[in-house]
Amino acid sequence: MKQYRVLFLCIHNSARSQMAEAFLKAMGGSKFAVESAGVEVGSLNPYVVRSMKEIGIDISKNRSKDVFEFIRVSRHFDYVVTVCDEVGAERCPIFPGFTTRLHWNFPDPSTFLGSDDEIMTKIRDVRDRIQDRVVLWIKALSEGESSTGEEENAG
Repeated sequence: MKQYRVLFLCIHNSARSQMAEAFLKAMGGSKFAVESAGVEVGSLNPYVVRSMKEIGIDISKNRSKDVFEFIRVSRHFDYVVTVCDEVGAERCPIFPGFTTRLHWNFPDPSTFLGSDDEIMTKIRDVRDRIQDRVVLWIKALSEGESSTGEEENAG
């Protein structure tokens, strides 16, 4: 069985990429070796931690990782999936070697404003959309399709 090496990437590795990594680990099983990172190191978004805990996934012990940690050690990935908006995705580095780069556009939870309940509602929406995208992608890969989302091969 082929194991796919996947890196989820966003700006601070504090929300979207952490959720995507957690969902793929929870649902993809041994078919995936999955990591997440950011262009800049941030700290976990406490609203995201709460929203994931609501559905039984604890990411509170995760740490924000710098994508350049992976580049410095020449880590290779089959897929690099950016989960930020278009502007954020443009800041993401190109990885050496053949990599399929996907872009899944999700709003940045760090920009959400409002009451605690309003912010949590917006976070849950992003969380659920990321989970849905991960489910569709696992299904597509299982059926032999290379990807879902915008794709760019680099190499």
